[in-house]
Amino acid sequence: QVQLVESGGGLVQAGASLRLSCAAEGRTFSSYAMGWFRQAPGKEREFVAAISQNGGSTYYADSVKGRFTISRDNAKDTVVLQMNSLKPEDTAAYYCAASVLGSLSPSRWAYTYWGQGTQVTVSS
Repeated sequence: QVQLVESGGGLVQAGASLRLSCAAEGRTFSSYAMGWFRQAPGKEREFVAAISQNGGSTYYADSVKGRFTISRDNAKDTVVLQMNSLKPEDTAAYYCAASVLGSLSPSRWAYTYWGQGTQVTVSS
């Protein structure tokens, strides 16, 4: 089991950058593939990015490809989402999630553990 806590959200203007962090508590962080999802009011939770257990593979939603970067530090039990060139449509609550599956997945149902979320608001 792993507990996840996100941080780093905030209010920024379009074009700015934010760095979201997800701290994991648990003895087996390196055994989980990790993902970031987001959910805007009135919308379904959507996939943003995922990273493999050793960090060697990543996968991004088309909407963030080239602007967002996911990374992890297994020694510090953290996963980071670097978000650049933010747009108003990136406004959402962002969630960190952990998956016991070996393959990267954009499906929310592949992730077992979830954080409480951190709000990102991008003004135009």
